[in-house]
Amino acid sequence: MMDNLDCASIPMHSVGPLKIVGPELVEDVLLPLATYETPLWASIGRGARVLSAAGGVYVAVLHDGMTRSVICEADSAEDLRNLVEQLPQYRAQMEEVVAQTGRFICLQDIHSEIVGSLLFLRFEMTTGDAAGHNMVTKAAEALLNWLLTMFAFLRYVSVSGNVCTDKKVSAVNGLLKRGKTVVAESTIPASLCKRVLKTTPEQMVSLNFKKNFVGSVLAGSIRSANAHFANMLLAIYLATGQDCANIVEGSQGITYVEQRGADLYFSVTVSNIIVGTVGHGKDLPFVQKNLAALRCLPQSAAPGRSARRLAAIVAGAVACGELSLLAAQTNPGELMRAHLRLERAPRRTLA
Repeated sequence: MMDNLDCASIPMHSVGPLKIVGPELVEDVLLPLATYETPLWASIGRGARVLSAAGGVYVAVLHDGMTRSVICEADSAEDLRNLVEQLPQYRAQMEEVVAQTGRFICLQDIHSEIVGSLLFLRFEMTTGDAAGHNMVTKAAEALLNWLLTMFAFLRYVSVSGNVCTDKKVSAVNGLLKRGKTVVAESTIPASLCKRVLKTTPEQMVSLNFKKNFVGSVLAGSIRSANAHFANMLLAIYLATGQDCANIVEGSQGITYVEQRGADLYFSVTVSNIIVGTVGHGKDLPFVQKNLAALRCLPQSAAPGRSARRLAAIVAGAVACGELSLLAAQTNPGELMRAHLRLERAPRRTLA
């Protein structure tokens, strides 16, 4: 019963350009952002102006691998321990099992956890230009069936064991990563901080420590110290047809700031960016338009490269918004004044 679906309308606008340099791309890009929090456009736009004027933001993909965990059980932990010790000798067979489930999927790593008579196996795989949710589930199910055949004492529990960890904040994703881990950095002259951001490197360093680090410790944040990664992730995920529930693990990450001489070193490390340029939702006309504008359509790059390019652009957007918000919060009243001015202004039609 999907023939007469209603569509939710979300305001969308492109801001920038943002100059990005790094292994995935070296060019100016306009950032498509779909959000009800329309002040985000101005904030990310300000960050893009500053980072571009500073010579651009360097962005690099540090890790790439989608995960799915499975659970099986046996009568004893001893049986499971013996199985885990034997797994490395079956690596080639397990890689072949995965390869048979799809053309673009490849087994990358395996992590195991034994809890009593339960065995949790966390599989990490590369998935080409797809975000890979379904690809890794299909491959994990094939591996689970293979294990149950190879080791007769094993019993099925679930194809998803919550150690993936899918759409939940967890320590394991911070440690082992899920999706693409991306770092973005730039050194911003003090004069640019003063002129555009209305702040100083000293103020930015102080606020980042007191807010993002001390505040996050008090809050009990899990491997995370940032102001609002989720805002930028949601806006660009919506605009590019991503599964937006993945902003949960995507919001994990660290904003790291230093004063270097008179200037400001600013960086964001986003641990779990989960994006694809093929798959469900990518055939929508507005998504195709945005991916084409970003040069992230699969046919415009070698297999796997367009998704990495998109992840780099996402991290660049995160850096823009994080920089601008922190700068605003160094000045008493600026954040609220901006929201009141921009959210209560008359709506304008966006092309």
